[in-house]
Amino acid sequence: MPHRAALLSGTCFALAAGLMWGLVFVAPLLLPQYPAAVLSVGRYLAFGLIALPLAWWDRARIAELTRADWLEAAKLALVGNLLYYLFLAAAIQRAGGPLPTMLIGTLPVVIAISSNLRDHARDGRLAWGRLAPSLALIATGIGLVNHAELQQLDPQADLGRYASGAALALLAVACWTWYPLRNADWLRNHPGRSPSTWATAQGIATLPLAALGALGLAVTGAGDGFALPLGPTPERFVLLMFGIGLFASWLGTLCWNEASQRLPTTLVGQLIVFETLAALVYAFVLRGQWPVPATLAGIALLVAGVLWALRARPAPLAAEAHPG
Repeated sequence: MPHRAALLSGTCFALAAGLMWGLVFVAPLLLPQYPAAVLSVGRYLAFGLIALPLAWWDRARIAELTRADWLEAAKLALVGNLLYYLFLAAAIQRAGGPLPTMLIGTLPVVIAISSNLRDHARDGRLAWGRLAPSLALIATGIGLVNHAELQQLDPQADLGRYASGAALALLAVACWTWYPLRNADWLRNHPGRSPSTWATAQGIATLPLAALGALGLAVTGAGDGFALPLGPTPERFVLLMFGIGLFASWLGTLCWNEASQRLPTTLVGQLIVFETLAALVYAFVLRGQWPVPATLAGIALLVAGVLWALRARPAPLAAEAHPG
């Protein structure tokens, strides 16, 4: 059970991670001519290059990582970084920003349920009766926002394209349900390790995977006559890739690792809702329009769900309940 100080600091770190992760929903809208594969590879090449000097600076702790640690970092990098953003960027370009954002917004519900089923022996079981109100508020808020956004779709829109965008967003949800659970496993099993070192290690593990992806694009092409490697607006592309590589990938991962070490996985999973809220704010700023009342009501429910979640406490583990 987290102490009050750990609860507050963990929540603040999760909020910071959400604010930075929300930036990744903006890049596909600002770079609509760039294929999703180029955006994914570009982002994680930037992340890996940013991680290189950080790894040199932190080389003593990086050297302590074992072969098993590097293998786990590579798995997390592949699923939680490259595949997740490939699916998300493709979904946003096919269905626009709001629909994929709200489907990704189901992550707090999916992760909380998965963690409560999977990790109760480690973190304590959060009674379903206590978990249900926050999950219901979050799910209702997501539903309200999603309904409001779908009402604004162009009647002449290609519904097949939107459906494929939704399917790709669900694949992104699957990737990012797996990622925080596995990432929390490593962090909780290595309490003496630095979250910043682990974030840097994931960046280093991402670099060769992204390089292989870039090589594949160079060999096969990105499609539709796309001019590799930097496309039609190279300055904007490079700036955005390094911006989200630094803030969303490295610093966001660092903040999330800090939160994961302080909070039960069931709780920290629900705090991914901050990413959804940030992405919505950025999307509406980019649109230059104010959300409709139903959207505002949905956002209020999302916030209420998070606040309710912070009041819930897992039941103590048997060893804690009956010490000695």
